[in-house]
Amino acid sequence: MTGWLDGYVALITGGGSGIGRAVADRFVAEGAAVTIVGRGLNRLEEVVAASADPSRMHAVEADVRDSDQLHAAVAETVSRFGRLDTLVANAGIWDYQRQLTRLTAKELSDTFDEVFAINVKGYLLAAEAAWPELVNSRGSIVMTLSNASFHVNGGGPVYTASKHACLGLMRELAYELAPKVRVNGVACGGMNTDLRGPESLALQDRSLAVSFAKRPVDAPPPQIPLHDSSTDPRDFTGSYVLLASREQSGPITGQAISVDGGIGVRGFATSAGGDHL
Repeated sequence: MTGWLDGYVALITGGGSGIGRAVADRFVAEGAAVTIVGRGLNRLEEVVAASADPSRMHAVEADVRDSDQLHAAVAETVSRFGRLDTLVANAGIWDYQRQLTRLTAKELSDTFDEVFAINVKGYLLAAEAAWPELVNSRGSIVMTLSNASFHVNGGGPVYTASKHACLGLMRELAYELAPKVRVNGVACGGMNTDLRGPESLALQDRSLAVSFAKRPVDAPPPQIPLHDSSTDPRDFTGSYVLLASREQSGPITGQAISVDGGIGVRGFATSAGGDHL
């Protein structure tokens, strides 16, 4: 029995943890060969070693803010696996909902530069490095978006602006790269991952997973309808498989699938409010 991605080759940025790792594992399970890209080769190699089929997963250390490193990752992928069918632009950081009124001017400026360089520029540079190979394969790009690409309070102003920018970037590239390359997105809700924060706010060592673990046992569930199924990154991977598969989603481009646990039908909370002035 073959999977939906049998014979495909994918490159996933931010593939060493969180949703990137979950997508990489799912792609391998669906028959694909995968290159995972990230900072920290040791961690990436641990992911490869733990894969269901290490022969079909390859680790490349690269910073998504460095175009030369991304071009090298694409070239290494093609050299090793023979082609590239799918780019999953995924590497990102979160601002831990730091609001405008809680940031100094310098913190705001530095955080903006860092978050946009990774969350937006990193996607654009990855697409620039990959598009010629994707044209050759009639492949696709799948971007990790967010509930913050559509709704407020999924982060602070910097993160929310970055994810709105990613939505626009996805749509623009879908227009520019048609008809040979499809470009879509998966707008994820909150999940239990090792998502880190900006170095500019000294949050680079803070893990979202640790925050999940510290929640009191009797704490109320998140104010979203499907809260019980919105924490494990593996729950979000099916949409990536669908969008990567040309056989299953060939006519689809410029679209974002919201996998947010139902935030879109009710919002983040049942009552108005928040941490206002």
